[in-house]
Amino acid sequence: MAERKPRNSATGRVTLQDVAERLDISAITVSRALKTPERVSPALRERIDQTVRQLGYRPNHAARALATARSGNVLVLIPSLTNAVFVDVLDGIHDELQPHGTQILIGNTHYSAQEEERQLEAFLGHNPDGILLTGIDHSAHTRTLLAQSQRPTVTMMELDATPNSRSVGLSQSAAGLAMTRHLIERGYRRIAYVAAQSDPRTLQRAEGYRTALADAGLDGSRREIWVATPSSVGLGAALLAQLLDQHPDCDAVFCCNDDLAQGMLYECQRRGIDVPGRLAIGGFNDLPASAWTHPALTSIATPRYDIGRLAARMLRAAIDGQDQPQSLDLGFRLMVRGSS
Repeated sequence: MAERKPRNSATGRVTLQDVAERLDISAITVSRALKTPERVSPALRERIDQTVRQLGYRPNHAARALATARSGNVLVLIPSLTNAVFVDVLDGIHDELQPHGTQILIGNTHYSAQEEERQLEAFLGHNPDGILLTGIDHSAHTRTLLAQSQRPTVTMMELDATPNSRSVGLSQSAAGLAMTRHLIERGYRRIAYVAAQSDPRTLQRAEGYRTALADAGLDGSRREIWVATPSSVGLGAALLAQLLDQHPDCDAVFCCNDDLAQGMLYECQRRGIDVPGRLAIGGFNDLPASAWTHPALTSIATPRYDIGRLAARMLRAAIDGQDQPQSLDLGFRLMVRGSS
């Protein structure tokens, strides 16, 4: 006969005490192992995990929230669930929070300030313990909601200089400056900047582009193309025609994202345009495929996974009252390859 599972007589649920009694240890020890597994030995943690699975124990998050005034949830608001950049950020967040039993609530803002407001209002009803936001450009209503919620908040991707703020990211303008200076140092003088999905980070990269041109005495040769369409490889291919039509003398292009740059590179190959002989191409974010194009794509490598992981770590510390507000600059790397 199969062993009968213990059940709480009032609710029919397997309880923490049931797990503890099966192992002949205290409920406090079981709770500690589930909440902070690094605080118990690997052998004991394995015994507890095995018993939890055998008995079918499931934590009662509602009860924990009542007892601790915490929900065990963290809200993450990002602009896209399909953009590879934010997939990497989410991986970092997950890997930091999952071992601690924290549940992640994900809101997709679709690069819309209004949608960000709507998502924030809806998810605040779930009483998240803290919030991870993308970028520093938010509507007045979003800022009001954040202030009223009194939840610890960490900004990702950009650096927030506001007093008493927390952020993990990089200087987008400095990265744009570095890419443009690289192209100038390679001898290119008629450099274009091509941007899609004009979010604040794209605008900041453009600031770096303009500064580099001005520093080199090339401010009068600015060539910029802006479209509101979401960035994609196909869009990059289409924008090459616009670039060559509007700026036929252009000898280099800095694309705001790697997918645009990859699309331009593929279209150059289709048209028989020599890269970098006729047109040098630089991208941003150093997506995995960029090292395997022909020629390989020069790009700015951004620490997306680490941004997510360290932002989540900073938020955990803030929730526990163990941090000091800070802005953590993780920097970037210029990956020089054959396209420039």
